[in-house]
Amino acid sequence: MTMHHALLVSEILLDIFAHVNTILDPSSYGEISVARKSLATLATTCRTFHEPAMDLLWADMHGIVPLLGCVTRLHPMIYHHHAGRYTWYSEGIGPLCEHEVPQFLRHAHRVRSLQIPFDNHFHLLSALPIKTFVFPRLLSLSMAIHPAGYLHLFILPTLRRCSLSLIRPDLKLITAYCATLEDLSIKVSSQSTADELSLLSDSIRMCKRLVTLYCPPLDWAAWKHLSNLPTLLSVAICGEVRCPLDTDNFIFTHFLNITALSFHVTTASYVIAVMRNSAFPSLKEFKMVTRVLPLEDAEQLLHVLSQCQTLQHIDILSRDQRVPEPSDSSLTPITQLLGFTHLRTLQLAFPHCCIRLDNHLLLKAMSSWPHIRSLKLEDPLLRLATITFCGLFTALRQSPHLHTLHLLIDALNIDIDSQAESFQHTSLQTLDVRTSHIVDREAVAYILFTMLPSVESVIHGSSGRHIRYAWQEVNRRLQSLKSSAVLGRCITGAAAGC
Repeated sequence: MTMHHALLVSEILLDIFAHVNTILDPSSYGEISVARKSLATLATTCRTFHEPAMDLLWADMHGIVPLLGCVTRLHPMIYHHHAGRYTWYSEGIGPLCEHEVPQFLRHAHRVRSLQIPFDNHFHLLSALPIKTFVFPRLLSLSMAIHPAGYLHLFILPTLRRCSLSLIRPDLKLITAYCATLEDLSIKVSSQSTADELSLLSDSIRMCKRLVTLYCPPLDWAAWKHLSNLPTLLSVAICGEVRCPLDTDNFIFTHFLNITALSFHVTTASYVIAVMRNSAFPSLKEFKMVTRVLPLEDAEQLLHVLSQCQTLQHIDILSRDQRVPEPSDSSLTPITQLLGFTHLRTLQLAFPHCCIRLDNHLLLKAMSSWPHIRSLKLEDPLLRLATITFCGLFTALRQSPHLHTLHLLIDALNIDIDSQAESFQHTSLQTLDVRTSHIVDREAVAYILFTMLPSVESVIHGSSGRHIRYAWQEVNRRLQSLKSSAVLGRCITGAAAGC
């Protein structure tokens, strides 16, 4: 059989093989995927297919067992009883001999992405020369563990992405030697010591081309360094703040190109200090998750955020209800967000975030956010809904693009006549009424049916059996109304056809 000429064009062949590499088989969990089996078959089909298929076959590796399987002595141990599964234990097996090293390295040059989930097999590599570049073209490295004495095997100048689970002394070796590192992620599972955080900050200051960074809290020196990186676009800070930032020794700094900031910390003080002493003229996304967020801290945070008029996405979360009552009842977080005219999504979920929220303020907010797509307001201390159906639909008139709304609604006192209203909001698809109480289920279902035609069913809170049952009944009636309307249109259409 003659090969089609199109398959001799390398670009076309690579596109075809790349598509083959995306084939998913949900039933093959823990086994060799359909994509890998297909690439292996293609590699043995002809010389033209061999190299591109083998490159893709070995490009993304989960552990080093497949490479060890290329060693003649180890191959039957790994595959004989496991039918293609990579579940193998190497305890008691001697390290590679000198003549076996080339077998192990046979396809290592093809590896672009490597995940190291455990270190059970690294003792087999003790025969490798110290300066051996095992993976000379490696671009991405993810290590759930840090094998002592073997890290040098994975540190290469080509490395672009690195994900680590510990702050180790050799972290400096990675950031100093990998000059082209663009994506650094350090996700520690336990509390970091002050020495570790100091080492982290020192290591970060060696990175010159970072684009994204995920790590525990940094000191001012590291923040200052990051402000000088024109490549940096996204920073995420996660962990307990061990050493408060000394704002007296920090020069106000501009982060010209950062578009996304995320903080997952115990309190908001660290975040407020960073935002207050910095400028982010390009910031579009801001997210903060804290353990405790008193209203006074939230007000300070929103005040410093108000300087970032470019923000499009804001997400602030803390559901801990052990916060003091606000000393000033006039505080209203939402009022500080009215200047964000570019806002697309807003989620506030912390105690008192809905304080003094009423129909008038909701209308004012929606009028200030003409591009809003998603609005989620979840006050864990709010027990009495202050937004009525009339206030809701008046506000929705100002937000034609809104598709997701999470808001406690007063569904007890129905203050709107849906039969007299002609307004429909066709964009809203997801409506979460939290734990709103309800009495007239039929009336509420009809309001939703006539004025929110794209809402298929209402999401409701799980607390309170009576509330759950009531909203389940609303959804049943809503579905019945929709089914009747579809049937009516079908009958009308059939009659018109006759």
